Amino acid sequence: MRQEVESERFYLARAYSEAVEAAGGIPLHIPLIPRREFIESLLNEIDGVLLPGSASDVDPLRYGQEPRPELGAVHPLRDETDAIILELIEGRAVPLLAICYGMQALNVSRGGTLIQDIGTQVPGALRHEQGIPRGRRSHTITLQVGGLPASLSGGETLLVNSHHHQAVETLGANLRATAESKDGLVEAVEDVRADRWVIGVQWHPEIEWEADPVSQALFKEFINAALNFSHSSTAGDVGQELSAPTRVR
Repeated sequence: MRQEVESERFYLARAYSEAVEAAGGIPLHIPLIPRREFIESLLNEIDGVLLPGSASDVDPLRYGQEPRPELGAVHPLRDETDAIILELIEGRAVPLLAICYGMQALNVSRGGTLIQDIGTQVPGALRHEQGIPRGRRSHTITLQVGGLPASLSGGETLLVNSHHHQAVETLGANLRATAESKDGLVEAVEDVRADRWVIGVQWHPEIEWEADPVSQALFKEFINAALNFSHSSTAGDVGQELSAPTRVR
């Protein structure tokens, strides 16, 4: 989930859950409680993890940088909870779909770094904070042959929405870029290892997913990966139904 600091509440935009459910999964919301035992107990019941966007920035101290003046709000509960989740699912090879801030948190968890503010650090950058309407696709990305975004779209480019002022700077371990914007920023990352399903996208496929076949296909691939993980991890369990619903965050 996300945190609204002013009201002390956890929340999440409805589109994430609706897109997961429409693809065949059962969405479960994980509150931002950064306690390892709590997260471990939840992961025992979960077949896939979706790390959503956030109104905050990843704390630059987590990737060895001091905060620039343009850094946005930092929410420690989100940073700490994501860090525990990412560490645990790395060891278990749980399927992961990371969106916007979620992709940045994934990259940092693998030892990568971030551009703290595109507008002041990237000369000639595109506008990556498009504002409203949020569903408008505002810029084009180039897709790498062999990457999942290219496979799902069936083309070399894709028009996407854009709601971020930070971006991947150096890639973390076992990650490769499979899409980039015209100004050279990383727009998608995937795990290079064949034994796991991990993808991060910098845009928001959950926004107006109903009208976008590529977004629908991405969520379907995520649920299929979670279902395969569920089958492989429960194959030896007596009475386990292979048609059981797939549970994801």
